Amino acid sequence: MPERALARLREVADVAEVAEKPRLGFSDEQLADLVIETGASVLIVDHDEVRRCVLDLPLDIVACMGALTTIDLALAAERGVTVLHDTDQDADAVAELTLALLFAVSRNIVAADREVRRGTAGRKRVPAAERYRGSRLSGRTFGVVGLGRVGRAVQWRAQGLGMRVIACDPHVPEATHTLPQLLSEADVVSLHVPVTAETRGFIGDTELASMRPGAIYLNTSRGALHDMSALVDALRWGHLGGAGLDHFEGEWLDPAHPLARLPNVVLTPHLGQATGETAEDRAESIVEDIARLLRGEAPRHACTPVGARVTA
Repeated sequence: MPERALARLREVADVAEVAEKPRLGFSDEQLADLVIETGASVLIVDHDEVRRCVLDLPLDIVACMGALTTIDLALAAERGVTVLHDTDQDADAVAELTLALLFAVSRNIVAADREVRRGTAGRKRVPAAERYRGSRLSGRTFGVVGLGRVGRAVQWRAQGLGMRVIACDPHVPEATHTLPQLLSEADVVSLHVPVTAETRGFIGDTELASMRPGAIYLNTSRGALHDMSALVDALRWGHLGGAGLDHFEGEWLDPAHPLARLPNVVLTPHLGQATGETAEDRAESIVEDIARLLRGEAPRHACTPVGARVTA
């Protein structure tokens, strides 16, 4: 936990910090032993298992700094334990990574960087300026699929680069394009939608084929939104000019996957919100919710009904 949030936490509670933590987090049994040892009624976790062993103990609050997948929310609700988790996306951080991927792809930055580090940039017959000739973004059309908080944060940044921005979103009146219209017009297509029954795999062979030749595809939302095989084919055979991806199914890509061997693709491991500022804001939000609960007030980010056992 960032120091500023930890200092605030110390103002409202006695804090028992764990000196050493397993790389993959505590198991349910290990965490239960720690709760018993410290006598804690409030537990702050990050990728640790919170299941029956922990939730059978007299806890009031479990605050989650990471993903909720390791917490049994149904059992926590049954036991009257309030689970806190700030699910608000840092739209600016994700938007900035989206533009970073766009620059990296459009100007061949990763491949060029590797050559400089190897000392081979100036030793080939074709000059680097020709081998890594990129595309100017100013004057191009940027297509935003999904005009929520992140989509809007991307929108004005792309406009600031001198790009014409178009958007599709059936829930936003100002998004004037349908998906087929956007795909056929945009030089860059960027996804900013959640995974739902309607959007799972909604970018497939037909959609990729309808994109402009040489277009760049960006996905900083979720890997389940596109058909991976179709995307690889569109990139491999040159229909798409490149892609920047921050997500994969299961948030892991096999190093032997064909996507990893394509030179016109830049891959990052779920870094959209991986900034120090995001971590600080999230920690402070969680600590403030703990303070509110201890004062007898309603928290802003509860994932389960507020438990009756919480006392000031």
